[in-house]
Amino acid sequence: MTARRTGATRAPVAALQAALAAENSAVYGYGVAGAHLTGARRAAAVRDWVAHETARDTLATMLAARGAQPVAAAAAYELPFDVHGAAAAVALATLLEDRLSAAYLGLVGLSDPALRAFGARAVRVAALRAAAWRGSTLAFPGFDVPPPTAPPARGSPPASGVPTPSHPG
Repeated sequence: MTARRTGATRAPVAALQAALAAENSAVYGYGVAGAHLTGARRAAAVRDWVAHETARDTLATMLAARGAQPVAAAAAYELPFDVHGAAAAVALATLLEDRLSAAYLGLVGLSDPALRAFGARAVRVAALRAAAWRGSTLAFPGFDVPPPTAPPARGSPPASGVPTPSHPG
């Protein structure tokens, strides 16, 4: 019974940590994206940034309630492509939301009904944000995340994914 209980405890914590890591990345990414946007797009980026800070804090609280230490945000993240203008900023925001949908699916697959519902709501919200940034929807948000659409930096190979923690080399 102990092994089963331990495994049942680890899965929710791991899924919550993964969602928290994605939210930490989104907070950083929206800071970058927002710096390259103006007007209504900038206002939307700021709203989304604040929403991701709130989601990050909620996840940290949920982890602490389970006796787990929430994963800390990295000091800096490596972006999947250079962001030097509005088009790349919109592409980054879209990618962040797509990746958040995928991260929250980890909660949807758990046996805990409250975590499943929380994850499903979060997938829905991230998918709606991605659709707003993209201008269209995906058939199955979080399952088949499109690759980044912004061009990579000159002379760099294409990158994929969301911002990842940068480590001094």
